[in-house]
Amino acid sequence: MAGDLAQDFLFQRIREMIPQHVSLVDSVSEILNVSSDSAYRRIRGETPLILEEARQLCARFHLSLDQLLNVNSNSTLFQISRVDTKDYTFDVYLKDILNQLKYIEGFIQKEIIILTKDLHLFANMISKPFFAFRYFFWNKSVTPRPEYATKGFTLDCLTPEISALSEEMLKTYNRIPSTEIWNIEAVNSIILQVEYYKEAGLFSSAADIKTVYDSVEETLYHLRDEVEIGAKFSPGENASVKKTNYRFFYNRIMLGDNAFVVSTDHIKTVYLNYDVLNIMITRDEKFCMDTYNQMQNIMRRSTQISETSERQRNAFFNILISKIQDRKLHL
Repeated sequence: MAGDLAQDFLFQRIREMIPQHVSLVDSVSEILNVSSDSAYRRIRGETPLILEEARQLCARFHLSLDQLLNVNSNSTLFQISRVDTKDYTFDVYLKDILNQLKYIEGFIQKEIIILTKDLHLFANMISKPFFAFRYFFWNKSVTPRPEYATKGFTLDCLTPEISALSEEMLKTYNRIPSTEIWNIEAVNSIILQVEYYKEAGLFSSAADIKTVYDSVEETLYHLRDEVEIGAKFSPGENASVKKTNYRFFYNRIMLGDNAFVVSTDHIKTVYLNYDVLNIMITRDEKFCMDTYNQMQNIMRRSTQISETSERQRNAFFNILISKIQDRKLHL
């Protein structure tokens, strides 16, 4: 690809990636630390981008220089979002996800497609005791943070700030149209985690274990209500005034990874979970389209149970709920 065409292509891609209310000139000016006039000249092609400037723009918008220069390398560029105990804590990670949700919400056309083998992050936030347990588990066993090393689980482990943040994240996610593809393995990990903590003596009482399981069950009933009407809403909200924005598929054919495809206007972004919390992010066109098409293929082979298929919907949620109820019988 000729240099001027590559530069035009880069700014066209960036223009497609930012919400309409965001100025392309202001964005380029800020990223390259140049004046608005200098940014205009680069966008119009009057001033060629140097390699370092192209790298900075590609890094900010998760674009591949290989793709920009039409290099066929059979590789895909990912940005890594990795939780640690120092610079990028779980609390910062949650704030970053909220910022990404708000960014997505700014587009006219948007959709989040989720293929999940677990109760995904936003489902964890529907009922507070459930989220409290997950929050504690992630900080103690996944990150893990030193201050949690000798702690046992308590239901009041959420700070007011984290509690408020999770509520805002859930409300923002609920406003964005989404399609979710689930299977009957979705509650297995939470059961394994609760049972492990039970055996390790990290619960102060059987009553706390029951409260966590009750909270998971409450989450599943809430999700079933959302699926029935095809709209997402937070507990306590009036569901009848919510716009239809939710498709839900019961997937019987495969146990996929936790993967998110975000479509905003003309751009697709893929988020892949690894090591429980960490995320790999790419906007590589071919990879994103391949992932999107694979999800469409899975949907065609799954059963849509949102707003329809009452019998299959009840059967699906009854399987998940019965797994939780069975564990409560063995407390």
